[in-house]
Amino acid sequence: MRINDTKFDLALANSGLTIGQAADRAGISRQRYTTILNQKRVTPQAAGKIAKGVGVTVEQIIEAEN
Repeated sequence: MRINDTKFDLALANSGLTIGQAADRAGISRQRYTTILNQKRVTPQAAGKIAKGVGVTVEQIIEAEN
């Protein structure tokens, strides 16, 4: 599973939050949140935390797998 950078950026912009605020909403540190975003592949749990931070579903921020 991979987070789509463009989809995430749009979700973050629509939420009106900063990365730090999104991390707080997800219940993890800003550093951990950024680390997850920069990973090539993420676990379903990590994707869930990222999505929760910006108030969207996981499906809205992941790349479609071929």
